[in-house]
Amino acid sequence: MDFDTIEDAVGRSGLRIMGGFHGGEAATIVLIGNAGPDMWAAFSNATTSDERASGINPLDEWTRLMLGEAAEELGARVLFPFDGPPYHPFQRWALKTGTAFVSPTGPLIHPEFGLWHAYRGALAFHEHLDLPPPPAGDSPCVTCADKPCLGACPVDAFSPDETQAGGAAYDTAACVAHIGSPGGKTCFDGGCLARWACPVGREYGYGGRQANFHMVRYLKTQSRL
Repeated sequence: MDFDTIEDAVGRSGLRIMGGFHGGEAATIVLIGNAGPDMWAAFSNATTSDERASGINPLDEWTRLMLGEAAEELGARVLFPFDGPPYHPFQRWALKTGTAFVSPTGPLIHPEFGLWHAYRGALAFHEHLDLPPPPAGDSPCVTCADKPCLGACPVDAFSPDETQAGGAAYDTAACVAHIGSPGGKTCFDGGCLARWACPVGREYGYGGRQANFHMVRYLKTQSRL
């Protein structure tokens, strides 16, 4: 088994390898996620608008199906971030791969994709696979003096807090209230302005329908808490 074979299997769904590491729940764990519009294109082509509007998150169910098929083909066990509790520690796993870093706003930043990526699942292999080296260098946030992400939120949902990961606290209630209000239409339709303010990976930014889909799902998820 090699990374090219894994990439071919998951790439049919617009997904991609987001790094890997040895140990934990298997000999090798390979994180699978998305960046840019490829996954959204595959998901949109495979579902109707009614299906995409149904339930809490139809993308999770589609991902379960796609990665389940890939795992069977590759002889791997598939793990998901949305199965739980208890939940698998995907954020910690991502940091272990060396391909992601904590950003000033808290979410993980990728040196190429910026804040426009997500982890959709993981493939656990009994084999000790050869892993490609992670990108060289530190987090792109280290050399970003202005930190525009921290000042872009219209309701200041991100505030300095050295006790939090990344040095910022996130006011979930303020964010949710704004997105769900008439004044939050720009965020609701086009995605988080703090993410757009980051200069890294803007070419992978989500288009309008994809961004709006995630915002709708975010509001639905928060309403259940």
